[in-house]
Amino acid sequence: MSQANLPQYIQALLDPAAYAHPAGDIRLVQTHISYVLLAGDYVYKFKKPVNFGFLDFSSLEKRKFCCEQELLLNRRLCPEIYLGLVTVTREGGASHLDGRGEVVEYGVRMARMPEERMMGRVIAAGGLTTAHLDALVAVLVPFYEKAEHGSAIDRFGTAEAVAVNVLENFAQTEGFVGGGALSAAQFEAISAYARGVLAREELFARRIAEGRIRDCHGDLYSANICLADRVYIYDCIEFNQRFRYCDVASDIAFLAMDLDYHGLPEQSAYFVERFVAEAGDPGLHELLPFYKCYRAYVRGKIGLFTAGDPAVEKAARAACLAGASRYFQLAHRYAAG
Repeated sequence: MSQANLPQYIQALLDPAAYAHPAGDIRLVQTHISYVLLAGDYVYKFKKPVNFGFLDFSSLEKRKFCCEQELLLNRRLCPEIYLGLVTVTREGGASHLDGRGEVVEYGVRMARMPEERMMGRVIAAGGLTTAHLDALVAVLVPFYEKAEHGSAIDRFGTAEAVAVNVLENFAQTEGFVGGGALSAAQFEAISAYARGVLAREELFARRIAEGRIRDCHGDLYSANICLADRVYIYDCIEFNQRFRYCDVASDIAFLAMDLDYHGLPEQSAYFVERFVAEAGDPGLHELLPFYKCYRAYVRGKIGLFTAGDPAVEKAARAACLAGASRYFQLAHRYAAG
């Protein structure tokens, strides 16, 4: 897309002179909810003023609060990456980063990680090893052990609470059925499977009794993992507690699904088995296919949402739709057993 279609402050931040540090060639990456600027040794992330119901960034104060939550929550796993809150100010008709004048936007400043060590890149290069998966498990097991839990969080693990998240996906994608990425047959089979599992309330009650509902990451897949000098897991869900307060099985299923998506079913199975053994959680297996299906469907939905954003370039839109189609195919496979 042309710069003219971007918010004025993003246009301003595409200029290396806007930064107090060397910025070099600045690259803008967009998601359905964020503008991400890669500038020199740093990353600046700003939230789009959108409201999807499950996510509300519609006001400046809401975006500020979510930026603060993003810093607080992500520092649980990688405090050295999340550096602080930044402001965009406007004075004399010009936008400035952490400058004087009226605050028009808030963002998060992060240390930039080596792109060639991003898990997605490592997977694409055929470089993912069992040692990487062991290192991931070694980070995740103590993270979940220490994660906040208790009766207030347990209620998000009931079948009724999980159904809110799962059934919402179907409501939000119904209008896309038959549009190319999601067929009517897939939609019906996946939704019927999910409803069938949700009807088995005892499965979810058992996980609560075992103490497996925690303040998790919520978005645990390769796009949010860097395999550098150590494992960095970043970009957790900060905008809605009901996506982060969940069964540990739901988090683990996300990364396992992601490995399946990338054509690595053996690594996926290895990762799950290593986690189950180290965490002492054999009960995770019982709901793993259900949560894999849920996570694949969510990624498909996000692909549809991103493709529907008029600010997204044509090539990126096509890639999002192709990815969404693959995710829905995967969800359909899980639903079929």
